[in-house]
Formats: sequence, C-alpha cells, structure tokens
Amino acid sequence: MRLNSDQLKLWLQKDGLSRLDKVLLVLSTFEKPRGVSEIKAEARSVGCNMDKWNVSEVLGRGRGATLQVLGGHELSEKGKARLRDLGVDSASPAATQVAIDLRAHLASISDKDTRVFVEEAIRCYEAKLFRSAIVMSWLAAVDVLKKWIVNNHLAAFNTEARRVDSKWKDAKNSDEFGVMKEVDFLNRLVGISQLGKNPKQRLDQALTLRNGCGHPNSLKVGQNEAAAHIEALLKNVFEVYK
Repeated sequence: MRLNSDQLKLWLQKDGLSRLDKVLLVLSTFEKPRGVSEIKAEARSVGCNMDKWNVSEVLGRGRGATLQVLGGHELSEKGKARLRDLGVDSASPAATQVAIDLRAHLASISDKDTRVFVEEAIRCYEAKLFRSAIVMSWLAAVDVLKKWIVNNHLAAFNTEARRVDSKWKDAKNSDEFGVMKEVDFLNRLVGISQLGKNPKQRLDQALTLRNGCGHPNSLKVGQNEAAAHIEALLKNVFEVYK
C-alpha cells in the first residue's frame, strides 16, 4: 500500500478528498511512524501545503484511523481500510505509474485537440472509467499518427493508399483520413515504413480492445488491463511521433 512521492503527488490532486484522507495518504509513504512536522514536510514536498492545518486535530477526528505510538503516528487497520476504499491499492504499482507517465507526457503535447483527448483519457483512468479511458487514449494516439502523416508524409501516404485502393481520394488534412478504417490506416503506415511490424501488431491489439470497449457489450476491463493499453500507446505512439 506504500505510495512513492510521484504517486502521492497524483493522489493529493484528486477532488473530493478530506483533510484526513490526505494525511492518511501522506502517512502511507512512510515505513515507520512519523511526527506531525514530518507529515507536513512530506506533503509540502509534493505540493500540498498543510502548514496551517492542525494535523493532530485532524488525526484525532479520524477515530482510530491512525495509531499514536513511539516516534509519532502510523496507519491503523481502519486507516488502511479507508485507503483501500479510496482505491489506493486496487492496482499494481505499474498501473498507478501509467497515469503519472501520461500526465508527464501531457506537457509536451502542443496540439490543442490531441491534448484534449489525452486529458480526458487521464481523467477517465483516474476516475476508474476504464473502458472510457481505453477509448479516449486510442483516439488521442490515432490523432497523433494522423497529424504526423499530414505534417511529414502526406504525399507518400496518398500514393500508397491509391496503390491499394484505386478509389482513394487524396487526403489533404487529418479529418479526411476519417473515411478510411483505422486498421487500414495502420496498414498504410506500414506500407510507407512509418510503422514497424511489431509495433503495428501491438497497435492492432489495442484497436481490438478499443473496439470492444467502444460498443455496448458485457466486456469487463480492469485497471491493470487499461494501464497496459495506455502504456502501449505511450511507448509506441506518444513517445515516438512528436
């Protein structure tokens, strides 16, 4: 259940948390009991200012969420249960890290429309709307690919598209790629050497999952699966096509 500093920063930014919740989150970063000054210092280090809080009073109102022991305060079983209710340990550390990595990458996205897709994907993921997160992150990744082609390889793409389909009308902007199926779009990228065979196979898997999540059905998706999907897009699209 221990959070690292990056994970703590992410959690403390969430809406709807009480002061007690935030103090419990900070305590979850420590291996040993810590005093009030150390709790405030750790919160301050990740951008949460508790300097004017009466942390002792907050903990006192927690009614057993923490234990006061030699050396300071530590989480009780009740406090750990509260963090589980918040979802702190519902995913692997790698799954939690995905949202951190995606937020870090967000700063490098200059295109307004792509940024909106990525921001919505992050919010869906953090809100545990995993099917929505899968769909929105895919839309963002495809948007990146389309704009990469328009800005760098549009003539080659159109030539390849006409070679495969004589009825293809040359696209002039990313919106005009919409008449082509996404699986065909990926194949055309391979055809002009803008997408390798193995990355393409991974994106095919991501597209299959996206299609399953984008239509009414009984498909169940958990946080770790959504994290793997988003991480694949990070590594094979967002960090490659800049």
